Amino acid sequence: MLFERTALSKKPEELIRQELALLQSEGSVTPDLVFRDPYILSFLGLKDTYSESDLESAILNQLQQFIIELGTDFAFIARQKRITIDKEDHSRIDLLFFHRGLRRLVAIDLKLDRFKAAYKGQMELYLKWLNKYERKTGEETPIGLILCSQKQQEQIELLELNKGQIRVSEYLTQLPPKEILAEKLHRAIEIARENETKK
Repeated sequence: MLFERTALSKKPEELIRQELALLQSEGSVTPDLVFRDPYILSFLGLKDTYSESDLESAILNQLQQFIIELGTDFAFIARQKRITIDKEDHSRIDLLFFHRGLRRLVAIDLKLDRFKAAYKGQMELYLKWLNKYERKTGEETPIGLILCSQKQQEQIELLELNKGQIRVSEYLTQLPPKEILAEKLHRAIEIARENETKK
């Protein structure tokens, strides 16, 4: 899937080069290198119409495949993690993971629709709660991933979500058509060849 990942990436090519150079020189893992966009969830076998509960159940039924799709070093912690605030059940985190390389909890919120600004506030509450009640000694601050069917790029930029502890990624329940994928793959190969000639 590496070529497909590169082909589907929405990041500027120069930014990708910088992040990979940092990984090669220092061996350090950053959230931008860990989180992908989009995530390909075609293995879930979801039909045209499904609910958030269906999506979550499908992920848990295919947990091993989902973790492989997330990437290395993710460990599953909980489903529907209950948050109690002021002695009341306030909300639940859809999926909770721990990432060994980042040394932090990762809260994942599943959304069927496109990204909305209100999702940021909800995730911020999750992360503050996790930081106060679940974070262990030696761990970094928790980070959140909002998985939605479509990103609203301008909203994400205005909210500066690419700079903080919240990431937003799209998910695809089916791979793009082969023609589009082939075109993007061809461009990714060209970039890789350009990088090789510069060395």
